[in-house]
Amino acid sequence: MYLCLFSLLILAFLWLFQVLFLNTYYEWVKSKQIRTLASDLRNQYQDNDWTELLDDMAYEKGICIEVSKDGRTIYTSSAFNRGCMINSDRNPSILYYKNDFIESGKRKKEYELINPALNNKTLLYGIKLDQDTYGFISASLEPLDEGARIIKSQLIYVSIGVFVLSLLIGYVLSKKLSRPIVKVNKTALKMAEGNYDITFKTEEDIDEINQLVQTLNHAKDELSKTEELRRDLLANVGHDLKTPLTMIKAYAEMVRDLTYNKKQKRIQNCNVIIEEADRMTGLVNDIVDLSQLQSRVLEMHMERFNITELVYTILKRYDILKEKENLKFVFDEKNDYYVYADKKKLEQVIYNLLNNAINYTGEDNTVTIRLIPKEDVIRVEISDTGKGIKEEDLPHIWDRYYKNSKKHKRNAVGTGIGLSIVKNILINHHFEYGVMSKKEKGTTFYFEAKRN
Repeated sequence: MYLCLFSLLILAFLWLFQVLFLNTYYEWVKSKQIRTLASDLRNQYQDNDWTELLDDMAYEKGICIEVSKDGRTIYTSSAFNRGCMINSDRNPSILYYKNDFIESGKRKKEYELINPALNNKTLLYGIKLDQDTYGFISASLEPLDEGARIIKSQLIYVSIGVFVLSLLIGYVLSKKLSRPIVKVNKTALKMAEGNYDITFKTEEDIDEINQLVQTLNHAKDELSKTEELRRDLLANVGHDLKTPLTMIKAYAEMVRDLTYNKKQKRIQNCNVIIEEADRMTGLVNDIVDLSQLQSRVLEMHMERFNITELVYTILKRYDILKEKENLKFVFDEKNDYYVYADKKKLEQVIYNLLNNAINYTGEDNTVTIRLIPKEDVIRVEISDTGKGIKEEDLPHIWDRYYKNSKKHKRNAVGTGIGLSIVKNILINHHFEYGVMSKKEKGTTFYFEAKRN
């Protein structure tokens, strides 16, 4: 449709300028042509063979030229165009205009006349060649009505042909463009139904379509990963909730049926119930925190605080693990470094990174914490001595419940979404963060907090 409209627009311009304005355009071109020839006449008048040059000009352009000196005609080429008005004997009225120009004292002047013999417009252009020599150029503006009628007749056929051709070309182009789009759309509908075992492809050599196919294939891969993560999340959260619920129920029944009258056993069973309830509370709180962080609705309370002191405070929480599991924390920073951040949220970041390091450290049970001052940030590094992370897994470890093995195993400490919480807190702070890992040499998580 657009191609046909474009063709009609071009045809309309052709009709407008080739039919309606043809005579006007012809007169404008002829007038411009005469002015150019007048300039050439002045330049060539002094040449030895100037008469031959004027003959050539008159013959080539279909005009009449006359040169007079002291009132006498010394050159004329009126024989080349029967519609000229330049000979005073044949056209006495022309003498009036010649005298008018000579007496005006101007160097050039143009007149538009009506030729009584042919009843058509004629241009007369006078030019002063020297003190007493004048040149006159005349050209007949013969009506082009007959020519316009021929062009009009021709344009009718041309218009029909162009319009039909536009329809054919437009149909072929639209089919060529729409065929791959329709095919891509059908594949996209399958993806919308949850089928990610598809591939967008096209055989058309159209750059935009090929780019669209590449983008959709990338989107399909990402959606497939998201769907897989969603299934893993539901399975893992269900597992993490099911286990403490089972424990709570079992120990509650034990208290009710067996140990209700045995104080020591009853206290032990109740402690297990409390611990499992705390684990559930921690999981639910982490999920709520993560949801708020991802939706950017959690309010940040920025303040200046001593991060060195904060790390020492957090490490005290692990004193019991140091005794029971022989954990070793390497941190002997003596300098006080101050940062500007949400203290509570940054405490959560360090706590989660420490839990992650504890879960995956090596047989030496060693976790190292380093504070590295830079120009405008403090780099916090937390390292373990475990087996490390595969390079292809590094970009995904920040995802909720991501494991390089799909079999879910609950961590010794934490709820399984700690790194995802860390990522979103640091994103909300606009802090740089990352992970470095070498196989069998451990892993280092880091972030850079703004100094203050």
